[in-house]
Amino acid sequence: MAARPQLLSDEQMQQFIREGYLLVQAEFPVPLHQDIYQRIETVFEKERNPGNNILPRVPQIQRVYDHPAVQGALTSILGPDYLMNPHRHCHLNPPGSKGQNWHKDNYVFDEILRQPRPRWVFAFYYPQEVTPDMGPTGILPGRHYHHHISNADPALTTETELPLCGPAGTVAIVHYDAWHRATANRSERKRYMLKFLFERLSEPQAAPWNHGGGAWPGAGGPLDSIHAEVWNWLRGVPSSVAGSGRGPSPELLDQLREGAPLARLQAAYQVAACGEAALPALVQALEDEAAAAAEHLWDKMPGNPRGSNPPACAAGLALAALGRPALAPLTGLLEHAHWGVRVMAADTIGNMGAVAQVAVPGLARLLADGHPRVRRHAAEALGRVGTAAAAALPALIGCIRDPDLRVRYNACLALAKIGQPAEVAIPLLLETLEDEDRYVRYFAGVALRRMATPESQRVLLDALFTARWCPVTNPENMY
Repeated sequence: MAARPQLLSDEQMQQFIREGYLLVQAEFPVPLHQDIYQRIETVFEKERNPGNNILPRVPQIQRVYDHPAVQGALTSILGPDYLMNPHRHCHLNPPGSKGQNWHKDNYVFDEILRQPRPRWVFAFYYPQEVTPDMGPTGILPGRHYHHHISNADPALTTETELPLCGPAGTVAIVHYDAWHRATANRSERKRYMLKFLFERLSEPQAAPWNHGGGAWPGAGGPLDSIHAEVWNWLRGVPSSVAGSGRGPSPELLDQLREGAPLARLQAAYQVAACGEAALPALVQALEDEAAAAAEHLWDKMPGNPRGSNPPACAAGLALAALGRPALAPLTGLLEHAHWGVRVMAADTIGNMGAVAQVAVPGLARLLADGHPRVRRHAAEALGRVGTAAAAALPALIGCIRDPDLRVRYNACLALAKIGQPAEVAIPLLLETLEDEDRYVRYFAGVALRRMATPESQRVLLDALFTARWCPVTNPENMY
């Protein structure tokens, strides 16, 4: 029988929210990590880096991510039904390397908007001991909510760097928006690091860690309002802002609209605290901000390396924090003439989860929008609404054949999140298991698995047996 996950404590969750990382140890009574290291060495020497196929090529790695300490951390942050993303990579940092500049990773060729609520994490695994001179992964603790830092060049960066070191079996759970880099390897030893990605499949309903109850233990820091909002969201505490009855001050609105990126993020939650009186100003700010941001969504920079994952609008985060009262005006913005506003309205609605069920008809209509980014965000939003979005199934199923792979990807993922009610999509999902894009194929398989009907399981198993990868077959052992 598998050991139960070792769930995190309140203190560990608070560290993750504040600092953006945790270190856990995957300890085994046998030399598993040494065995994994040697297998990786053999694969690299004879076959080079296998990319996404590192797991089927070295399947013992799965035991590390199944370890109760690792499972417990992932469950605590992402919920019990979290998913291992199909993108993974084994990073070799050889002796003499100079290291990297600071950067944030893109979201695997998708167009997810960055925001404080953690729906994705890294799980960096070291199969050997890593010391500071071996080129460990470095992060900037507490900067995961910042879209900009002092300088991407580590020689000029003023923020404090933390090298993630530890014995063999160390797994660093890191917020996906963390600033990170490979540091210089000044030793004579190779440093391997397995980068695996994990994502949330359902919105929080209750705290899945060992939660003692209680509000965020604020310390009066400048990011307390952000930390408290993330803490409440992870606990499944619905947004409920009574407000003062007075709208936000002109100075606060100026900060929301025109301040530096972090100042705008701070202002977002302060404006949301004004309650429904802030709605008119926030809706107008969302329109203005989204239309302006649309021209820069594909700008490439260290915080947006592929030009596809900029931060969500500050006004949108405020409206999501405000919750149910914001749904009516946001649903109206789904019909806005500017595609950028439609995108940001859909993203904001999806950020509310199941409470946004009333917006499902409007989101479903956007699945036929002329702009692919609008269709993509509408599909993602419906997935975040979850089973309550079942009324949109006909439109979602039609998107499985969308010409844009990001729309297909998110339509399949939305069907996976809706689950069994989406079983009418089984025949088309079977075809999609042969999609030209590897990630669309994967999420079609996830949708079939999540439906958990006899027919979906049969279809999925037949396809997997056809595509099965044998981990012991190689050029020296072909048969």
